[in-house]
Amino acid sequence: MIHTERLRLYPASREQMEAVIVSEQDGELKKAYSEMLDGCLRHPERWDWYAMWMIEEKDGMHIGDLCFKGLREDGVAEIGYGILAAFQGHGYATEAVKGFRPEITKRVGITEVYGIRLLENAASGRVLDKCDFQAFFTGTGAYHDGVYEISKSVWKKQK
Repeated sequence: MIHTERLRLYPASREQMEAVIVSEQDGELKKAYSEMLDGCLRHPERWDWYAMWMIEEKDGMHIGDLCFKGLREDGVAEIGYGILAAFQGHGYATEAVKGFRPEITKRVGITEVYGIRLLENAASGRVLDKCDFQAFFTGTGAYHDGVYEISKSVWKKQK
């Protein structure tokens, strides 16, 4: 479990992930959460890198999640995060991502973490900026149901 000033983060259990999948109304998120659970079950030794990480306030109120969409053999992982609408705009995503940095730094084999920046989601891009990810424009590409302008933000682990 990771603790920050206002939050605690921990990898969801199989049961928690299954409950989220069953209750999720958004088809794309349901698919993504199902793929994460499948990754956990196929690679239990890398559970943390496939699992949904629960983001809770200190009182236990669930406010969002963070994930790493797996860990490639070259030590690269993609980060994703989301905060429930009622809790957005209070710096929780930034605090969660920053809170995870020491954990990433101490893990062996991690070389780089990146986030996909959808240009129409400026708030998510600001989170990556505040967490010292370096942005690189990558053009347009398919993302979920459509084609979007995207860029990639990268944070490289110091050697």
